[in-house]
Amino acid sequence: MKIKSGDFRVREGDKVRLKKWPTLVKPVYRSKEQYQKMLAEHIDELRKLQQLQYASDRYAFLLIFQAMDAAGKDGAIKHVMSGINPQGCQVFSFKHPSAQELDHDFLWRTTQALPERGRIGIFNRSYYEEVLIVRVHPEILQAQNIPDELLNKKTIWRERYRSIVDLEQHLHRNGTRIIKFFLHLSKEEQRKRFLARIDDPNKNWKFSPADIEERKYWDQYMLAYEACLSATSTKEAPWYVVPADDKENARLIISRIILDTFRMLKMAYPKSGEEHQRELDSIRRHLAKEGNAGK
Repeated sequence: MKIKSGDFRVREGDKVRLKKWPTLVKPVYRSKEQYQKMLAEHIDELRKLQQLQYASDRYAFLLIFQAMDAAGKDGAIKHVMSGINPQGCQVFSFKHPSAQELDHDFLWRTTQALPERGRIGIFNRSYYEEVLIVRVHPEILQAQNIPDELLNKKTIWRERYRSIVDLEQHLHRNGTRIIKFFLHLSKEEQRKRFLARIDDPNKNWKFSPADIEERKYWDQYMLAYEACLSATSTKEAPWYVVPADDKENARLIISRIILDTFRMLKMAYPKSGEEHQRELDSIRRHLAKEGNAGK
């Protein structure tokens, strides 16, 4: 099976129903060895393209990962981005906002972490939490000290979607390419992974009673994700719904989507001007002379 990025992309204007999107598809690899070989090839190509991006200094990349607990966000970031030069990549995980962050608009704290041109920025959770967990738990909204007249339940989510889309279009117009991944995990697979974390002492640290508490809101989260994906997947900043029940397959799909997006930019290494080339020729002659003198 060949990976086609378009098979996982939410088209602008589509009404998303997650029950119609699979959490498991036929794997693109036939064995563990083939998976490792394919991922290594993807990582190597991504490393070369990221080096080119860093040198050309024209585009920034923002990769956003959203998912339910245990869907494999951390593992996908770790494995897919393992070959990237740390100087050209930065990862941010957004937890509960601080008091200072709550005193700003909901996009403020993530805006501080946006990648520069020439770099890849990775958001492990993001400003989308403000239309996901905050929608499922409206009491969080009350803690944000927003004026009462702006807390219209009929319009606030639509207004937040608009703020997000406007921000992403602004970033696109200024050279940031945004790819958004929703790792689509089944409730049954989450149950199995939670049990595995409990049964393995080395993974106990990954598990929290809060994870089980949030699992109770599964249906509400699915509705929030459906509304979010439908409202904010655009041509400039598309959402990709990645089947996440098979971690290895998900990583190959994610890496392929990133590579396809990189390739579309047709980047090139900066070319030296005539004056710079003359400087290089002069330095070369000087260094060659030094070498001859030392013999």
